[in-house]
Amino acid sequence: MSAQVRVADLKDLDQIAVLFDQYRQFYGQPADAALAHRFMKSRLSEGSSLVIVAETAGSGIVAFTQLYPLFDSVGAVPSFILYDLFVAHQARRQGIARTLMVETMNETRRRGAGRLELQTGRDNLAAQSLYEGLGWQRDDDFFVYAIHP
Repeated sequence: MSAQVRVADLKDLDQIAVLFDQYRQFYGQPADAALAHRFMKSRLSEGSSLVIVAETAGSGIVAFTQLYPLFDSVGAVPSFILYDLFVAHQARRQGIARTLMVETMNETRRRGAGRLELQTGRDNLAAQSLYEGLGWQRDDDFFVYAIHP
């Protein structure tokens, strides 16, 4: 299955919201189509995230990445954190995730980013294999801390 990859805009909202709801369910959240739609509408209309989609002729949008802009203080350059990557079940194992990731990296370079980072679960071996196959390097030097205030 061949996919076209591009930056999403508000006209893609309905398709992205469906995938975003599936993504959240993949991570153990209850289905909530209205929440997914509201959240993605805000991201797309505010431009507070960069959403890149993979689209096929027969199925429409089948995958997306969502990145949030940051700054790398040490490098004194813009950066992004790739927070979401999701491929619809029917489009998996067809190279779409790889194509989407390559184009995501290219888009951040075009936007002047000096750094792109992500986190994934220790048990997400398929994603780790994809990232490492694309040249990403795991950081074993820093711990990640989080708090839910």
